Amino acid sequence: MSLKNINRDAALHNDTKHSSKLIFAPTRKDEQYLIGELERENLNNNPFLQFHEWFEQATNTPGLTMPEATTLSTAQMPSGRVSARMVYLKELDNKGFVIYSNWDTSRKAEDLRSNNHASLTFWWKELERQVRVEGITERLTQEQSQEYFNTRIRGSRIGAWASRQSAKLKSREELEDRVRAVEKKFEGEEKVPVPPFWGGIRIIPTYIEFWQGRDSRLHDRFTFTRESIHDDVWQVDRVSP
Repeated sequence: MSLKNINRDAALHNDTKHSSKLIFAPTRKDEQYLIGELERENLNNNPFLQFHEWFEQATNTPGLTMPEATTLSTAQMPSGRVSARMVYLKELDNKGFVIYSNWDTSRKAEDLRSNNHASLTFWWKELERQVRVEGITERLTQEQSQEYFNTRIRGSRIGAWASRQSAKLKSREELEDRVRAVEKKFEGEEKVPVPPFWGGIRIIPTYIEFWQGRDSRLHDRFTFTRESIHDDVWQVDRVSP
């Protein structure tokens, strides 16, 4: 270890001996939310159409990149351990929100096998907006997943077969060997079939929240809730920030 690193670590140790805080981030004056507000009359009665409207605005906002990026949260039962990761929303239909991934070896797959509830959180900083989605998950059919799988570049299709997502690797070379084996298996085949362990899940919501930041943290929040995924009627409420 270099002398510079030793001095840095010693300084950090001395600084933290009398405090448990490694990070302390008081609110800055420029962190207020000032660009918008939300009223009930601004909202579509259909939360899917409302989400689509906000998503289109996010897509067309200069400087806002990857509006489809979302945090998928799952929880394993009976322990209740929660895990979260960033994924991409790929589809929205009149039933719910669709993402694609490995549903065999991944942590989220393990969680969903014991608990089919999941949530999504979207954050669009440039619009000072957040959307939360909570609901029940269902797998798409292999035919539905194949339709999306065909749009991926070939390397990503090969990678889906090669990667045992979240399983431990001895080295990067081990993964590269698996990729070469899959490439050889599908050599000369343009249409690579979707792996049986890979595909789409749909989060069918029972709760969707639209959040618009406001000054002094007095945010506008509206929730759409329904008792069951089979209900067509949504209850709309303004809730406290």
